[in-house]
Amino acid sequence: MNEKLAAVGLDEKEQRFYLAALELGGAPVTVVAMRAGVTRTNGYDLLARLERRGLLTQVHGEEGIRQVIPADPNVLIREWEQTRIMLDELVPELRSMFNSTPRKPRIKFHEGEEGIQRALWTTLECQSKHLYGILSMHELLEVPGPTWMDSYIEERINRGIQLDVVRSYSRETEPIWPAAHNDLRQLRLAPSELDLGMTAYICDDTVIYISSKNENYALTIESRELASLQKSLFQSLWRLSKKYK
Repeated sequence: MNEKLAAVGLDEKEQRFYLAALELGGAPVTVVAMRAGVTRTNGYDLLARLERRGLLTQVHGEEGIRQVIPADPNVLIREWEQTRIMLDELVPELRSMFNSTPRKPRIKFHEGEEGIQRALWTTLECQSKHLYGILSMHELLEVPGPTWMDSYIEERINRGIQLDVVRSYSRETEPIWPAAHNDLRQLRLAPSELDLGMTAYICDDTVIYISSKNENYALTIESRELASLQKSLFQSLWRLSKKYK
């Protein structure tokens, strides 16, 4: 619980004071401070900070003694929803500034199965809602595996992201993930002489490479020029490839 409260922005003393107030249900500031293990002066400061977030309120009780009253913890969800609405408006504006600023390529190396999963998941932030992929089926079904990939595909569909994908005969294992309008997926098979032994995704200005289980890594490169080149190469390969039957 403490780690989760820290994640929503409460420091250690705020956590103790807030939980003490919840446990007591309604008590004078000095009593809550004592339960939380902080001084009376700190108690008033913590109360003011938690009041600003709507987590606690105070009322005048008997003999004019102020009582600390906890609000319904659902206020944290409402706060998050308001933040999400604000970020939905703010982030596109920030990204437009980010994308218009000349910058050096950014390269990230992701090691192991968890690293591969993290790299793949970043493709779901695709702003254009259109992914281009070269999928090595044998390797993907080993790492990150069919169960994880199914959840990834479901989330891609939920976010309305179209996928154009090329696969190779030599790496096919079983007839899954076909071309399907409902799955927002178009599929073609590369010429039989081509062995596409790695997976690659092109997502906006980013290219993600996924190795086999043998080397077990992912590489993310944020570069407008590289992404443009890879997209052109993909489109050439797409024209040479045949629809999956």
